[in-house]
Amino acid sequence: MDIQIGPHLYRNTDGTVEIEGVPQLELTLPHPEGPLRVNFVVFDKSGKIPAKLINSTLVINEAGAYTLTKDATRLTLSKTNTGHTLLHVEFHKGDRVVIPQGEFYTLKGHLLKITPLEWSVEKITDKGGETDLKGNPVSLG
Repeated sequence: MDIQIGPHLYRNTDGTVEIEGVPQLELTLPHPEGPLRVNFVVFDKSGKIPAKLINSTLVINEAGAYTLTKDATRLTLSKTNTGHTLLHVEFHKGDRVVIPQGEFYTLKGHLLKITPLEWSVEKITDKGGETDLKGNPVSLG
């Protein structure tokens, strides 16, 4: 599976995104035509888990603070009270997943920001490129 995070394309991944050494996002495609399955852990600044997605379903949602919208080709997790997008994922034909937007905390309490122009976490910024991971996970941070 190819995963594009912001402007950077990671080819031939295993579908896992590790952030600062912790698997925080997992993408699977049980059927070539979809739907995409997303597993995602939301951390707060102190490393607690206020929300969690399993198979694209919100299974932990502390105080109803998060809203999940999805269809066959996209998924968006946002804050209920502000509409702020934590994670936006799109499935494109050809076994490609695109994450053009997101802003969420890592287990270590660092903020990961994803825009179409770059992704950044702590003191690391990536403004584009292409990497063949040969079946390994994406590693950010």
